[in-house]
Amino acid sequence: MSDKPVDSLTKDEARAELGRLSDLLTKANTAYHGEDAPFISDADYDAAKRRNAAIETRFPDLKRDDSPTDQVGAAPSEAFSKVRHRVRMMSLANAFSEEDISDFDRQVRSFLGVAPDTPLAFTAEPKIDGLSLSLRYEKGKLIEAATRGDGAEGENVTANARTIDDIPVTLTGAPDVLEVRGEVYMSRADFATLNDRQQARGGKTFANPRNAAAGSLRQLDPRITADRPLKFFAYAWGEVSEPLAPTQSAAIERLRDLGFQTNPLTRRVTTPDEMMAHYHAIEAQRATLDYDIDGVVYKVDDLALQQRLGFRSTTPRWAIAHKFPAELAWTQLEAIDIQVGRTGALSPVARLAPVTVGGVVVSNATLHNEDYIAGRDSKGGEIRGGKDIRIGDWVQVYRAGDVIPKVADVDLAKRPEGTEPYAFPTHCPECGSKAIREEGDAVRRCTGGMICPAQAVEKLKHFVSRGAFDIEGLGARQIEMFYHDDQLPIREPADIFTLATRDAENLTKLRNRDGYGEKSAANLFAGIEERRQIPLNRVIFALGIRHVGESAANLLARHYGDWSSFETAMTGATPEGGSAWDELLSIDGIGAVMATSLVTTFQQENERASIDRLAAQLDIQPVEAPRTEGSPVAGKTVVFTGTLEKMTRAEAKARAEALGAKVAGSVSAKTDLLVAGPGAGSKAKKAADLGIEMVDEDGWLDLIKDL
Repeated sequence: MSDKPVDSLTKDEARAELGRLSDLLTKANTAYHGEDAPFISDADYDAAKRRNAAIETRFPDLKRDDSPTDQVGAAPSEAFSKVRHRVRMMSLANAFSEEDISDFDRQVRSFLGVAPDTPLAFTAEPKIDGLSLSLRYEKGKLIEAATRGDGAEGENVTANARTIDDIPVTLTGAPDVLEVRGEVYMSRADFATLNDRQQARGGKTFANPRNAAAGSLRQLDPRITADRPLKFFAYAWGEVSEPLAPTQSAAIERLRDLGFQTNPLTRRVTTPDEMMAHYHAIEAQRATLDYDIDGVVYKVDDLALQQRLGFRSTTPRWAIAHKFPAELAWTQLEAIDIQVGRTGALSPVARLAPVTVGGVVVSNATLHNEDYIAGRDSKGGEIRGGKDIRIGDWVQVYRAGDVIPKVADVDLAKRPEGTEPYAFPTHCPECGSKAIREEGDAVRRCTGGMICPAQAVEKLKHFVSRGAFDIEGLGARQIEMFYHDDQLPIREPADIFTLATRDAENLTKLRNRDGYGEKSAANLFAGIEERRQIPLNRVIFALGIRHVGESAANLLARHYGDWSSFETAMTGATPEGGSAWDELLSIDGIGAVMATSLVTTFQQENERASIDRLAAQLDIQPVEAPRTEGSPVAGKTVVFTGTLEKMTRAEAKARAEALGAKVAGSVSAKTDLLVAGPGAGSKAKKAADLGIEMVDEDGWLDLIKDL
C-alpha cells in the first residue's frame, strides 16, 4: 500500500491504488471469512479499508463496482449448501480512539435529533473473536444454522451446530420464528488442549482459537465438530415473528432466559465517558479472560431508535466496534530471512526467539522493507527515532489479532556489542539476479522473472488459483511438488498443458507418485484438458502481472474482446505515447501504473516467450462485447440494492453489463437507474433525494425481458 497521503494523489494514482486495495481487501476477506487462513492483520486490514474509503471520498467518480466499502465477509464455500439470510448479516464500522466514540455518539444524536444533554442509552459488550453464526428456530425447534458468508448468503452448518452444547436444540416460550445470532468460539484452555491432542495424533495444529473454532465449525463431517470443544455467545437476532423486547439489553436478557449463553460483561451505558470507562474495564480483564476478544461493541439500546437509524450499505448506524490497540511483547531477533514473492518483491522476515503475544506464540514477524529496517520511511524521514534493526537486537513485537505480527521498536540499551547494520541484499537470494528498487517504490524486486525459482513457484500458484485457471486437482501443494520434479516438471504455465499432452508416458509416471493413483492421475489430466478452453479475462488475470487483479482483467477483456487484439495492443503500446497507449489509458479503471506494468511484461523477451508458449496450448475464448443495440440501459449507470429474489446479485450485474450498462456500487449524481429490492435502505433514500429513476426487481426484469 502506498504511503503517499490521499490528498496528494493524482487521479491516475488514486485509480491504480483503488485497484490494488480492492484486490488486497477481497483476498483478505476470502482468506479470513472463507478459508479461515488470514494473511494480514486486523490492524492492516482496517488501515487499508480506511484508506480505500478516504480515496473514494476524495474521488467519488472513481469508486469501483467491486468497492470493498460495499462488501461484507466473503462468498460462502462451495463445500456447503447455501442459506440465504432473511435479514442480512451486517458487519460493523470500527472505532480506534476516544474521539471516534465521541463522534459516534454525536452522529447518532444528530441523526435522531437528540440534544447532547439528553440521556441516550447504549449497550457495551466484548467483541468476541470467533465465527458469526445464525440459528433459525421455528415453533421452538432448531431447523437451520448458517455462517455469515457474504452477509446475504452463508453456509449451511446445521448438523455441526447441533453438536455444540451451548446451542439449544429446542426452546420453550420463544416466538414462532426466531433467528438467534452470535459468535462461535473456543476457550483458550480448550484451544491448548485441542492443539496438544492434535499434535499427539500427528494432526493439524491451529494458530489461534479463532482459526480453531472456524475450522471446527466448517467441517464436512459433523462428528469432527462434535469432537471439538466449541462454545456460543448469543448477542443479536435476525428474523423474528414478534419482538423479543423493546430494548437491546432486555432482548439479550430474554435470550438468556431462553437458554442461550450471553456475555456477563455486557453493560448499559449512557455517555461516551461511560463507554470509555467500560472499554478500559474490559481491556484490563482481557488477559485473564478464557476467550479471545478484540474490542468492545456499542449499540443504541432502544430498538425503536435502532429502527429509525437504519443502515448504511454494509453497516448499521446504531452500532460500532471499538477495537483494542495492538498487543506488545519484547523478544530477541535471531535472524532476518528474505522471502521472494510472485512479483519478485524481496520481503524481509524477522526470525524471533518465540514469545507469546496476546495468547499466540510468535516466532516470525514482518519487517516490511529495507527502509523500515534502516529506521526510515519511504521519503527518508525517521521512524522509531531513526533506530535501525539489527540481528541480535531486543525488539518489540506487536499484533492486533495478527497472523503476521510486526516489529515495532528496538531497545538500544540491550543491543549486543559488535552488531552491524543489516545490509539488505542487492541480488535475489533465490536466483542471484539483480534486485532493483525503482524510483518511488518501497520494495526491492528480483529481475529474474521466471528463471527465479521463488517467483516461478508463486506465479504458478497464482496461475492455478480460483480466479484464474482453477484446475481441479492442481493446487499450491501440487505445484510445489511438480516444480521440483525432474521427471514431470512444471516450471512455467505452458508446462501444465504439455504435461497432459504426453498422456500414456506421463500417466504412468504420475501413478507412481505418492498421493496419486490411476483415478486421481486421470482426473488431474482431465482437469487440465478441461481448462484448455478458457475465457480471455481469466487468462489475463492468471498471468500474474503486477497491479492487474480480477476486476482489471475483466475490464481489459471486455475492451479488447479477444486474445489477438489484446496481445497486439500490449505489444504495440509504449509509455512514451501513441494510439495504442492512449487507447489503453482510455479504459475506465486502467491507470498509467497498471498500463506500464502490462506493456512491460509483454515486451520483456523471456516473459513474452513464456506467454507465447502458453497461448499456443490454449483455445482462448473471446469476451462478447456488450449487446447495446436496442438496450434501454446501454451507456447508463445502474445500481442494485436490497435483496434480489429472482436472481443473484452477480447474475443481475452480469446481465446489466452484457446490455452495455455500467454497474456501480453506490448512488451518486451519475446514477441513471436504481433497482431496489426489499431492504433497500439508504441507497433508495439517496436516489429519491437526487430524483433518480427507481424500479423494483420485477420492473427491472420487464425492462430487459425482450433482450
